[in-house]
Amino acid sequence: GIGAALATGLARAGAHLVLSARRQEALLELAGDGDMVEPLDATDAGSVEIAAQSIQRDWGALDMVIYCAGDYRPMRAWEIDLQAVTRMFQVNLAGVYNVLDSALPAMLERGSGGICLVSSVAGYTGLPKALAYGPSKAALINLAEVLYSDLRPRGIGVYLVNPGFVDTRLTRQNDFDMPALTTPEIAAEQILKGLAKGKFEIHFPKRFTLAMQMLARLPDRLRFYLLRRAAS
Repeated sequence: GIGAALATGLARAGAHLVLSARRQEALLELAGDGDMVEPLDATDAGSVEIAAQSIQRDWGALDMVIYCAGDYRPMRAWEIDLQAVTRMFQVNLAGVYNVLDSALPAMLERGSGGICLVSSVAGYTGLPKALAYGPSKAALINLAEVLYSDLRPRGIGVYLVNPGFVDTRLTRQNDFDMPALTTPEIAAEQILKGLAKGKFEIHFPKRFTLAMQMLARLPDRLRFYLLRRAAS
C-alpha cells in the first residue's frame, strides 16, 4: 500500500532504506541493492527493540522513521468486535509507542532526525463505520501534535500525514462510495512533497481533506445531521 509506494519513491530520490514489516518475503521483493530488510511486528515491543539494536549495530542512527502500519475494519456501534478493536489500537497506536521508544533515544542524543506518522482524516471527527479506526487515528493525530511540541525544539522534525481514501487492501473492505479515491503512488508523491517542504501536517487530496476539516469545525447539530445523511 502506501508504505511500499513510499519506499519506491524514496529509493528513486536516493534514500538508503531500512524496510520493516511482518512478512519478510514482501520486504525482500521491495528492497533494492544496499537496502536493509529488518522484519518486525510493531505491536511487539521486544520485536521492535531487537530490530532497533540490529539497525543501530549495522547502520547507526536513522535519519527518519516513517510509521505507516495500519489496521482497519468497518464497524458500527452495534457490531462491536473486541478482538478487532484491540487489534486496531495495537497496530494504529500502541505500535507507534514501541517504535518511538526504540528510535528516539539515538535521535535525541545527536539532536537531529525525523518522525513521520501516517494517520487519516478519519481522525478529524467521528465518522460512520469508524467505531475503532477513527478513535485510534484521532489519538495518533493528538500524539503527533504532542511530539511536535516536545521534539521540535530539540532538533527533531515531526510530520503528520492525513490521507483521504487511498485504494489499498484495507479500503477495499468498504461498501460505500469513497470520494476522491486516490492511488498509493499518488499518496506517496504527496507525502514526499510535503516532507520536502517541511510541513507538519500533510493532507490530501485537498478537495476532500479540506471539506473534512470544515466538517469537523461545524456546530454539533449540523455536523451530526450531515453525518447521519451520509450514513443512510
